[in-house]
Amino acid sequence: MRLHQNVNDWSDQQLVESIVSTNDTLLFEILYDRYAKVVYNKCYGFSRNGQEAEDLTQDVFLKLFVKLGTFKGKSKFSTWLYAFTYNHCVNYVNRNNSKKIEKNSYDVEDFREDYYNPEEDDNAINELRVEKLKEALDIISPEEKMILLLKYQDFLSIKELTGILDIGESAVKMRLKRAKEKLINVYNEVEHG
Repeated sequence: MRLHQNVNDWSDQQLVESIVSTNDTLLFEILYDRYAKVVYNKCYGFSRNGQEAEDLTQDVFLKLFVKLGTFKGKSKFSTWLYAFTYNHCVNYVNRNNSKKIEKNSYDVEDFREDYYNPEEDDNAINELRVEKLKEALDIISPEEKMILLLKYQDFLSIKELTGILDIGESAVKMRLKRAKEKLINVYNEVEHG
């Protein structure tokens, strides 16, 4: 076993660079220990099943070890990892779309105006009742849910979303606008249906 002095004090960026250049699994374990709980919670938000969330978490980290070299440092590592996790969960949900998945871990507080720069239709989202919002989040596509959660639950800026999704700023704004409109329309159908 190789000893690494003060590796626990290394930044995420230092760890990633070292892991990519050496394929050192001991360093990867440090990264895993830092983020396993958060990744698990995000996976649990999609699956609402403990065992499934554990499996998804393990899958995310296995895939991460292989794909770590694709991290370009355009955003913080944690931001990139959360997007990576959401992407994995979206793909999982799409592959298993015949299974009904309960997703009850979101609250209207996740969409509060205090945490982001208000846009014209954000006030409509703030007015949604919690139960109906959860139901609407269950109905919209995983891709729409992902971009909304990255923006309003993980508080990513438009610029961060551009780097993570690897699309232009106008495309990010358009996707957000469409996802919000869809959420509001679905919410209204649920509310009055």
